[in-house]
Amino acid sequence: MSMPSAAALIRCKRDGVRLDANQLRAVAQGIGDGSWSEGQIAAFAMAVAWRGMSIDECLQFTLALCDSGQRLRWDHLPGPVLDKHSTGGVGDGVSLLLAPLLAACGGYVPMISGRGLGHTGGTLDKLESLAGYDVHPTTARLCQVVGEVGCAIVGQGAGLVPADRRLYAVRDVTATVDVAELMVASILSKKLAGGAQALVLDIKTGSGAQLPGMEAARALAERMLATAAGTGISLRVAFSDMGQVLGREAGNALELRAVLDLLRGRRGDNPRLRALSLELAAELLCMGGLARDRGEADRRVRMALDSGAAAERFARMVSALGGPADLLERPDAHLTVAPIRRAVLASESGHVAAIDVRALGQVVVDLGGGRTRPEQVLDHAVGLAEVSGRGDAIDAGQPLAIVHARSADAADAAVASVRRAFRIAPEAPPAVALWQWRAPAECAA
Repeated sequence: MSMPSAAALIRCKRDGVRLDANQLRAVAQGIGDGSWSEGQIAAFAMAVAWRGMSIDECLQFTLALCDSGQRLRWDHLPGPVLDKHSTGGVGDGVSLLLAPLLAACGGYVPMISGRGLGHTGGTLDKLESLAGYDVHPTTARLCQVVGEVGCAIVGQGAGLVPADRRLYAVRDVTATVDVAELMVASILSKKLAGGAQALVLDIKTGSGAQLPGMEAARALAERMLATAAGTGISLRVAFSDMGQVLGREAGNALELRAVLDLLRGRRGDNPRLRALSLELAAELLCMGGLARDRGEADRRVRMALDSGAAAERFARMVSALGGPADLLERPDAHLTVAPIRRAVLASESGHVAAIDVRALGQVVVDLGGGRTRPEQVLDHAVGLAEVSGRGDAIDAGQPLAIVHARSADAADAAVASVRRAFRIAPEAPPAVALWQWRAPAECAA
C-alpha cells in the first residue's frame, strides 16, 4: 500500500475528514523522518486548528508521535516514575523545583521538557543558562542519571519523539501553540516516550496563559483526560493562576537563580512558586503510592525542601549532565548577568489591580530571552526581576519591575511596555486562588 502524500493528508484534514490511525501514522512519520517540509507541517497544524480532531484522532496521533522514536523503559527502578507538565506560563519554574523534590522522596523523574512557546518560557532554555548542561544526553546517559540521582530534566533527544520535536518548533511560530488537539498529542506523546506512570498536568489560566479562559482550560482538561485513558498513564489535572507572574522573575537565568534561592532555603519573595511546587509534588507522591495520605505527602515534600535534600538532588543532576559541580555554592559564578538594569516606576499610588502577563512575557521575548524563529539563539541574561504581583500596594515612584537588558534602547522599549502592562487602582482586587484541582486531590485509600 502506497503512503498517502502530505498534500492529500493536509487536504483531508482541511476539508474536515476524520483521519484514521494509518493516516495519522503517515503524518507523524512524514514529520519525523523529514520528508514533510516545514510549510507542510505548518499547513497541517493550521488545518487542525480550523477543523479540530476527535478524541480518537487525538489518541491515535499521540500514539503515532510517540512511536516515531524510541520509548524509555524503567522496569528496573525500585520506585514509581512520576512527571509533570505545564501548559506554559511566565515565571514558571515549577519543573526545576518539582523534579528534585520528587527524587528526594523516592520517586524517579525522567522529565522530557520543552523550550519556550510564544510568550511563555521553556524549562530547557532556563537550564541552558548553565554552561555545559547537556539537554540532549544519550539514552544511556539519561538512564544512568535517572537511576543514580532520581531525576533528569532533558529535551527530546534525537531518538525521542522526533515528529513532535519538529511539530513543536513549527507551532511556536505559526500561531498554533494554543490548539488543544496539538497540545494534547504533544504533551502525552513526550510523557509516554519518557515512560511516565503518573502525570500531573498544570493548566494555566489568566492573562499570561496559552488558554486564558477557564472554559477553554476545562475543555483541554477533559480532552487530555479522555485521551490519556487510552494510553495507560494515570493523570490528574490542576488549574493554576497565570493572572500574574508565578514567581517574581521572568527570563531564563533570572528564573533559575530564583529556583536556586528556594532550594537553598532562601524563600525570599517567591511564595507562589514555592507553594505550587509543593502542592503538585505532594499530589504526585500520592499518585505514586509514596505517601499513606495527603498529610504525610505534604510533610515529606516540605521536609525534602527545607532539609536541603531536594537541593542536593538538583546539584547532582546538574553535575551529572555536564553542568557546574559547585552551582549551589557559587551560583553567581555560573549565571550570566545583563549589563543594563532599569526600574519601571509606578506613575501613581494605589494597588496593582490587573496585569497583562502575556505582554510581560512578550517583553522578555523582545529583549532576546525568547524566540521569534525556531533557530534563534537566546540571551539568557535578559528579562524582568522583582515583578509586582496583583493586589500589591504601590506608591508613585516605586518600582513595578526591574528590566534586565542588553542595550539602552532595548531597556527603554521594555520599560514602556512593562508600564503599560500594569493597571493601578485605589482598591486591591479580589483574591484569586493559586490553584484548584479538577477533582478532589486525595491519596488513594
